[in-house]
Amino acid sequence: MKISPADERLLSVLREDARASTAQIARRLGLSRTTVQSRIDRLEQQGVIAGYTVRTHEDYEQGQVRAHVSITVLPRKMPVVVKALRDLPEVRTLHSVSGAHDLIAMVVVGGVGEMDVVTDAIGTIDGVERTTSAIILSTKFER
Repeated sequence: MKISPADERLLSVLREDARASTAQIARRLGLSRTTVQSRIDRLEQQGVIAGYTVRTHEDYEQGQVRAHVSITVLPRKMPVVVKALRDLPEVRTLHSVSGAHDLIAMVVVGGVGEMDVVTDAIGTIDGVERTTSAIILSTKFER
C-alpha cells in the first residue's frame, strides 16, 4: 500500500497518542479537522490502520520483565509453533525474521521466575528446536 507523506505524518502522530482529538491532530499537522478525520477514515477503510492499542506507562512497565526470545523452528512446523505461541498471553508480539533464528517473540511477565517458566514452556512446544533469550534492561525510545 502506498500512502502520502501527509498520511505518514498522521500515522506518526497517532502512534504517539491515538487518543488525541481530531482537532489536536489537525493543529499539530496544520490541517483542517475535516481533512484529518477523512484521512483517518480512509486509512482505516484501506486497512492501513488495523486497530488501536494501549501503551502502558514506563513506570508500570518497570515492574515487569521483558525479553526478546529468539526461536529456531524445525522445518514444516512453523504453523503449529505460531499457533502455540499465540495461545501464550505472555507473548506480546511475534516476528518472523531472517538469520540464525526463525522467530523473535516479545515476552512480558511479572518477574524473572515467571520468565523462566515461559521460556521453558516455549522450548517444549512441538517444533521448537532452540531458544535464546535477551532480557530488556531499558527502552531508550519507542514509536
